[in-house]
Amino acid sequence: MAGRARRPRLSIVIPAPADVASLEETLVSVLEKRPVDAEVIVALGCPYDDPWGIADEVTFVRAPVGSSLVACVNVGVAASRAEVVHILAAGWRATVGWTDGPLARFDDAALAAVVPLTVAADDHARPLAAGIRCTRGGRRIEAAPGRAASPPHGPVLEAGFWRAEFLRRAGPGFTTACGDACADADMAVALARGGGRVDVDETSRVVAGPARPAQSPFLAGLRAERLFWRSLAGQSLPVALAAHALEVLRHALARAPLGTLPALAGRCLAVLQFGSYLPRYRRLHDLLRAAREAAAPDDPPTIRIDGPHSALPRPRASQPQATPLRRSA
Repeated sequence: MAGRARRPRLSIVIPAPADVASLEETLVSVLEKRPVDAEVIVALGCPYDDPWGIADEVTFVRAPVGSSLVACVNVGVAASRAEVVHILAAGWRATVGWTDGPLARFDDAALAAVVPLTVAADDHARPLAAGIRCTRGGRRIEAAPGRAASPPHGPVLEAGFWRAEFLRRAGPGFTTACGDACADADMAVALARGGGRVDVDETSRVVAGPARPAQSPFLAGLRAERLFWRSLAGQSLPVALAAHALEVLRHALARAPLGTLPALAGRCLAVLQFGSYLPRYRRLHDLLRAAREAAAPDDPPTIRIDGPHSALPRPRASQPQATPLRRSA
């Protein structure tokens, strides 16, 4: 009991919404390579009877059966106790020393998240991605690895290191409104508004798991549109709307011909839900204000006056000079 009471340095959260075989593959990789001062939490969205008897090494928490990846992540994060939370979804695998670099970086109080490199299963030296980016128009894209690539806005939902304090400030967990497809981009927006720095650690490598299930065109349009309206706070409205119009056009063409109308229908439904975005708008503004206050100097500059200035002498009135009169001859 005394060991459980001590707060660990790292919480490793393994969300497992459905696939038991993928869960055990991830568990083996984590338990073989985990650091000493770390707790392992498995958030189950499916039945699991612990056939290996590892309940003394792993904390199992249950989400409702059939929960999404996002819901399982939130249940696992809520049960974590460490100041740094690492999410590694079932089906993804750890590599040797994958937590060392990120944990050292979190000594910097301004750091909110660390992105590990996603590598191929057949070649751990071949990076595939380094987090995600979110465009002004509301599109989530995977960030390419490499020093020449644009820096990511945040980690992918399946694999990332987070400061627990920031996750608490950003909101009640990752949103389910944007689905598994865009929840990480939604949190990346909160990172940007809150002034939290995101680093990529190339020494930290995780093996990519199975690809995400394909979304229907309707759900893809619905969730992408929700992501855009939830990210408006802190942006220039005309610029964002122009970028969004181009993104809607791109998305419609990409889904052509059969998926265009369902995708646009999903976007229209998301626009009709405008009132549901107001709490998010206020929260992002709170994060913006807190970030600006933190960036401002502690003491505003003051002007000090040690003593009164000496009074200026009053100007002398000019005396008219007398002009001598000449007596004419």
